[in-house]
Amino acid sequence: MVGIKPTDVAPSATIKFFGAGAAACLADLITFPLDTAKVRLQIQGEGVVAQGPGAVRYKGVFGTITTMVRTEGARSLYNGLVAGLQRQMSFASVRIGLYDSMKMFYTRGSDNAGVVVRLMAGCTTGAMAVAFAQPTDVVKVRFQAQVRLDDGGRRYNGTMDAYRTIAREEGVRGLWKGCMPNITRNAIVNCAELVTYDIIKELILKYNLMTDNLPCHFTAAFAAGFCTTVVASPVDVVKTRFMNSEPGRYDSAVRCALTMFRKEGPSAFYKGFVPSFLRMGSWNVVMFVSYEQIKRAMTRTQQSWEAPF
Repeated sequence: MVGIKPTDVAPSATIKFFGAGAAACLADLITFPLDTAKVRLQIQGEGVVAQGPGAVRYKGVFGTITTMVRTEGARSLYNGLVAGLQRQMSFASVRIGLYDSMKMFYTRGSDNAGVVVRLMAGCTTGAMAVAFAQPTDVVKVRFQAQVRLDDGGRRYNGTMDAYRTIAREEGVRGLWKGCMPNITRNAIVNCAELVTYDIIKELILKYNLMTDNLPCHFTAAFAAGFCTTVVASPVDVVKTRFMNSEPGRYDSAVRCALTMFRKEGPSAFYKGFVPSFLRMGSWNVVMFVSYEQIKRAMTRTQQSWEAPF
C-alpha cells in the first residue's frame, strides 16, 4: 500500500500476508451478523430456502437480524463463523497480503504503478485467492443460508460435517461450486476495494489533507467499501444464489442470473444492498485500519528482534 516514507522500513511480504489474514478475521468477527443478514436477503425468493409453510420473510437488514434472533436465536447470526474465519485467513492473506508484491511483479520492481497495473494486480490476487479458498466460502454461505427445520434439524451439523457432506453428496467439485462467478466477483471486489483504497489514500497524502494515520485509513476504507458494494453487488447475489442452490437447480452461474432476471427482475441483483454496504463499509474500515496498524506493529517487532544488542 502507499504511504511508506523513504525513511521508513517497508513491511515484508510475510508480514503483509499474515497481517492481512489477521485483520480480515477481526473484521469478520465484528461484521459477521451483517454478512449473514445480507445472505438471507439475497437468497429470499429462491425456492430452496423459501419452501414450506414455515418459510420466513425478511424485511431490511435490521428486520432480518431481529427475525433471525426471534425465530432461531442470537447464535444464528454467527452461522458459518468458523468457515468464515478459515476463509479470511486463507483468502484475505492472498488477495490483500500479496497485492503489493503482485504490483511489484507487474512493474518489474518499480514503485510507480499506474491504474492499469493496480487493476491487474487486484484481479490476479483476487482470482488466486478464490481458487485456493473456495471450499471455505461454499461452506460459509451454506451455513448462513440454512434455516432451522420444523423438527429442529439442520442441513449441516458442523463445519467439518458440511465439508464431508458436500464432498459425499455433490463430489469434490461441489466444494468448488460457483468458483467461476466467485472469481469474477472477487476480481471485481479486489480491484474496486484495493485500487480505490490505494488511490484515495495516495491522493489524501499527496495533497496533505491528512497524515498517514487512522483518519486517513478510515476515509479511504469507507470510500472503498461504498465503491465495492455498488460495483460488485450483482455478481455477489448471483454467486450466493448459485453456491447455495441444490444440485441440478442451475447448470451454470449464467443460467442462475438469467433465471433471477426473468422471475424477479433487475432489482433482484441488488437484493441485500443495504446490508451489503453496511457490511462492506464497516468491514473495510475495520480491516484496513487494523491491517495498517498490524503491519506497523509487526514491522517494529521484527526490527527489534533483528537489532543488535
